[in-house]
Amino acid sequence: MLSHLSIRDIVLIERLDIDFASGLSVLTGETGAGKSILLDALSLALGARGDAALVRHGAAQGQVTAVFDVPRNHPARLLLTENAIDDDGDVILRRVQTADGRTRVFINDQPASVGLMRDIGRALVEIHGQHDERALVDAAMHRDLLDAFGGHMGAVEEVRRIWHEWRKSEQDFARHKAKVEAAAREADFLRAAVEELSRLDPRPGEETVLAEERAAMMRAEKTVGDIADAQEILSGANSPVPQLSSLLRRLQRKAQEAPGLLEPIIEPLDAALLSLDAAQSEVEAAMRASEFDPQRLEQAEERLFALRAAGRKHNVEVDKLAELRDRMDADLADLDAGEEKLEILRKKASETREAYDEAAGRLSQLRAAAAEALMQAVMQELPALKLERARFIVEISSEPDDRGEGGIDRVEFWVQTNPGTRPGPIMKVASGGELSRFLLALKVALADRGSAPTLVFDEIDMGVGGAVADAIGQRLARLARRIQVLTVTHAPQVAARANTHYLISKSGGADRVSTGVMEIDRAARQEEIARMLAGATVTDEARAAAERLLRENAAAG
Repeated sequence: MLSHLSIRDIVLIERLDIDFASGLSVLTGETGAGKSILLDALSLALGARGDAALVRHGAAQGQVTAVFDVPRNHPARLLLTENAIDDDGDVILRRVQTADGRTRVFINDQPASVGLMRDIGRALVEIHGQHDERALVDAAMHRDLLDAFGGHMGAVEEVRRIWHEWRKSEQDFARHKAKVEAAAREADFLRAAVEELSRLDPRPGEETVLAEERAAMMRAEKTVGDIADAQEILSGANSPVPQLSSLLRRLQRKAQEAPGLLEPIIEPLDAALLSLDAAQSEVEAAMRASEFDPQRLEQAEERLFALRAAGRKHNVEVDKLAELRDRMDADLADLDAGEEKLEILRKKASETREAYDEAAGRLSQLRAAAAEALMQAVMQELPALKLERARFIVEISSEPDDRGEGGIDRVEFWVQTNPGTRPGPIMKVASGGELSRFLLALKVALADRGSAPTLVFDEIDMGVGGAVADAIGQRLARLARRIQVLTVTHAPQVAARANTHYLISKSGGADRVSTGVMEIDRAARQEEIARMLAGATVTDEARAAAERLLRENAAAG
């Protein structure tokens, strides 16, 4: 329920803090005191559209905070959890509206969106008035309300579960059918491609290995050429070694004839020949070590070029050719076994559709029975609300081929205001005063089923006489035994039935006016109800009548 409302700088309200209790709370006050401002402020905290005009003149921003005490299993807490918002303790909705039109939203002191605030607000509070197009007059909610009244939410959930299962089986069948048909159109291409790739037998990472091997062999090929050139110079036909060896032998023979003359030549020449001989040995060893194979280079290049050509042909990376082959092979397998699997999926889709039709049919029967009971319950409330010649109708249209997760039924609340007139949707047919009374009768019939924990009624007793106002008060009091009810009223008969009475008033001078709200005691209640009975001048007779209303309702309570 709504436990606290704090308002700062909203229109005529400068600073206001109100604690609310369970049961029936009424808000009264003279015309223009600011009752509508209070509801506008509450609506702002529930996610209503922001407006810079709501900010009090001269203030930079206005703020509204609504605090709710709700049980742990309430749907509002599920919304908090789904949006990663702390849900310990109370649910606190805070809205900041700036004078330049901007707005900020906080839920449990965490920044949030207006949309989330609106969703949580709908789960916590329903506001009903003569011109309110939310809540019960929203046809999209009528089926849910009927289901809540009928108490067959288990059947609704069963239909929803089977609907999702049927939709999935239909999608599985459609996807596989499309796949088989596409594979059939491409069968020849697939077989040729699989055969080609199977012969090629690509392996992941093979391109990198071949490229590195090819580069290494190309480097080796260039090196072997240089070594062969060295071998030709040192050991070939034009090698200087034989000539140097012959020269060394001649000089050695003549060295004895000229002692000391030829030794300086012979020694370095001999060392040079030894170095050339060592170089020849190393060149031969290098030739043996390189062992370059031109045929292997050619094979590696052919394999590498073949892999890259296949990658370009199929527009995939070379490393994914094996994956492509396996996928094409699987597509062919699906084609070969496709008809059998397709029949299995078709049968499953057909069976789940039949199961859905059966479950939806049972749900339609439950809804029809609940509709009769709801119509009777609402009709019982209408005479006391001076709608004795009116009819309330739960219009159900069922389309077996229009399958949805909520069933095959479209539900809408209709009314007929007078015999002989055409029935129609409640929002289109009922006038403002009639609409509010129809909604009250419907809400009483629904009691706390399909309802938010707090109901707000905005002047639903407008324009009705004493007996009807008293009937409205009785029904509001009955509702308040189950859920929290707040109502703005001009009817003393309604005000007298309240558990808590708040007086809305204006104060201030010609330059600055402020709206205030305070809870009033029994004596003040008597005076306020007397004012509501008598008007501007409160008489002793009005006070006596007010006292009688309070005593009667205290006795009835």
